[in-house]
Amino acid sequence: MNNHFYGQSFLKELDFSAKELNYLIDFAIHLKALKQQHIPHPYLQGKNIALLFEKTSTRTRSSFTVAANDLGANPEFLGKNDIQLGNKESVADTAKVLGSMYDGIEFRGFKQSDVETLAQESGVPVWNGLTDDWHPTQMIADFMTLKEVYGHLPGLTLTYVGDGRNNMANSLLVTSAILGVNFKLGAPQHLQPAPAVISQAQALAQTSGAQITITDDPLTAVKDSDALYTDIWISMGETVDPAERIQALLPYQINQNLLNATGKDSTIVMHCLPAYHDKETTIGKQLAEEFGVSELEITNEVFLGQHSHVFQEAENRMHSIKAIMAATLGDLFIPEEFFK
Repeated sequence: MNNHFYGQSFLKELDFSAKELNYLIDFAIHLKALKQQHIPHPYLQGKNIALLFEKTSTRTRSSFTVAANDLGANPEFLGKNDIQLGNKESVADTAKVLGSMYDGIEFRGFKQSDVETLAQESGVPVWNGLTDDWHPTQMIADFMTLKEVYGHLPGLTLTYVGDGRNNMANSLLVTSAILGVNFKLGAPQHLQPAPAVISQAQALAQTSGAQITITDDPLTAVKDSDALYTDIWISMGETVDPAERIQALLPYQINQNLLNATGKDSTIVMHCLPAYHDKETTIGKQLAEEFGVSELEITNEVFLGQHSHVFQEAENRMHSIKAIMAATLGDLFIPEEFFK
């Protein structure tokens, strides 16, 4: 089979080159066009896909399910209460069992080591739907969105503001460095990425030409940016003092003033969702009542404003995940020479 990606897992961005990531982004754009034109593309006809979810999800679960169906595969959802993963059965043993029955496995959970073990022991492609360290499927969707808006990636400037120690900040930092996108991060010093992740990104940036800026000044971070990005301030499973976190991060809220501080009329706004931009959720209402803030990492005005591309980005999760699954498990012609 002449498919460069066939049989590979998609566990973290650092495993792939700029050419490989760009191929997946362009393939996702192509598959989106096929979907819009109602052109069938059953690259995974007859395949069976296991969807392992330790963490709940709207976009990831929906994206993998619809993508699998569009590709002709049969997805099976396995929640944390459905199987014995890590409870009565080790991750390695579970991997061997699932690998003997399924053609591919998606995992969304906590430990990066778990998704790595699934890939090592299952013998089939494994796709990381999110761990505490990395969120690689989100990256294909995010940079796909940037390419749709601007037509290119190298030379753009992407700024992330807020909690800079989470999987989203890690993934955006290293993916930007790989693809030659200038990356700026604005966060308090105690909420900035780990030094090891910054060092990895800086080494990659020397090859791609990307410029990396890590600062605790939100105005410096957003100046001249083509895109502003943020995420929720308290991640799933994280135990923190909400009042302390909110006080520390309010200066990094994406509001109209911060958007204006970019100095560009064309800057777009991105968010991986869900977002606390109003009081229309149980948690949003609770935070508003307890701490007197009705909007957290992004204001409703900006979230729903003309600069926001968050729902285009959300839709692109499905197209990008489809590209990843089709490339790593489908009978496609993707020659090795393309990536040399």
